[in-house]
Amino acid sequence: MKLIPICVLSFGLSFCHYAPAQVSYESSPLNYNNSVLNYQNSPLNYNNSPLNYNNSALNSQATNGVYDPNGNRVGYQTVAPSGTVNYFDNSGNRMGYSPKGSK
Repeated sequence: MKLIPICVLSFGLSFCHYAPAQVSYESSPLNYNNSVLNYQNSPLNYNNSPLNYNNSALNSQATNGVYDPNGNRVGYQTVAPSGTVNYFDNSGNRMGYSPKGSK
């Protein structure tokens, strides 16, 4: 089976998910569970906002930071109730996602 990478590149980081050439609906951005149009994945949702101290770069105790290879914090991740993992930059812009159950 041929696998293709589905990647988001931002700030020198890439988030990749290798999927079959025909992407399943569960992994697709067309799936509402993965869509930024779903409020659970939106930066407008306080749970995903950089204004939420749990996501803030100013919170040295935050456990959801995303770092580049040099150890610089470039963003944070949150998990929606659907299980989708959302990746945001430090300003709260959604950089990508990992669907529920993907590694």
